[in-house]
Amino acid sequence: MKRTLDPHSVREAHAAGKVRLIDVRTPAEHGEVHIDGSVLMPLDRLDPSAVVGPCVLVCRSGKRAEQALQKLEAAGCRDLAVLEGGVNAWESAGLPVTRGKAVLSLERQVRIAAGLLVLTGVGLGNWVHPGFYGLAAFVGAGLTFAGLTDWCGMAMLLAKMPWNQRSGSCCQGGSCSV
Repeated sequence: MKRTLDPHSVREAHAAGKVRLIDVRTPAEHGEVHIDGSVLMPLDRLDPSAVVGPCVLVCRSGKRAEQALQKLEAAGCRDLAVLEGGVNAWESAGLPVTRGKAVLSLERQVRIAAGLLVLTGVGLGNWVHPGFYGLAAFVGAGLTFAGLTDWCGMAMLLAKMPWNQRSGSCCQGGSCSV
């Protein structure tokens, strides 16, 4: 199977029962919008033993799905591909999605948390003790690392927070978590 597949090819293959769609986003993101028939298996809870047969990995834009592909291939899984451009591309192509309750994307949560930590570090450094400037420096270093490696520890931590574990959907139409 090709490593990345365009939305129309994935839709045809899925409709024909040739591939299984595995959504690696958080339950909250999946509950907000997902492709009918996709199976939720968040990136931080990937289970290689549950990945059988030809599968297409799905996330918002394709980055987390690529990370999931690497993890699953390292665990011995084969016949995997990534939905090119993720749910965003699927929706842009005019293909149907199921919508639920809107949530803040993980990316926005990271920006908010990083901004608040930097402001806190600078404020405490200015009014309490200069050592708190280290908090702002630590967050800056983490964001630089995330930009260089495409791996964000803060995103992984936020993905495990309780508000990101609620799907807001009732898992109808074969769209339940594994």
